[in-house]
Amino acid sequence: MVKEHPLEKFAYCPICGSKHFVINNFKSKRCEDCGFVYYANPCAATAALIVNDREELLVVRRAKEPAKGTLDLPGGFVDMYETAEEGMRREIKEETGLDIDNMEYLYSSPNVYMYSGLGVHTIDMDFLVHVSNDCKVQAADDAADCLWIPIKDIHPEEFGLLSIRHAVERFLALRG
Repeated sequence: MVKEHPLEKFAYCPICGSKHFVINNFKSKRCEDCGFVYYANPCAATAALIVNDREELLVVRRAKEPAKGTLDLPGGFVDMYETAEEGMRREIKEETGLDIDNMEYLYSSPNVYMYSGLGVHTIDMDFLVHVSNDCKVQAADDAADCLWIPIKDIHPEEFGLLSIRHAVERFLALRG
């Protein structure tokens, strides 16, 4: 598989507008006219593994492409000026209506998220969240539905995004 340079679709220097914006190395392009170097660093993204006392995992059904209609975890991109934790709390609130106080960082993994035909490199950070059985969830934003599924009945292949599928597999492996 030939990997496209992460900045392949960027033809002009964002500083001077020169068309002499060339590959500098595997993650950057350099302007041959003004000398500006632009690095394609990953965007921060989060996903929440929300578990209740009945040993159920809260999953959402994707309302939008990519992978519309498949299972997903609440989460998304961290906004500028947010910490990963603030972004995680905001995404959980937007997609499920839950207000979360405590979460535990689990692990991260590199990912390429396809957005409008462009591969956006991300660093996905996954968090574990424990909630009470009586919490109320309401699907909104990118989530078409919220579902509580017993952890023993979770099937990673039902998650449409490969990065989320891997996060679920890692979570299930941690639980033994």
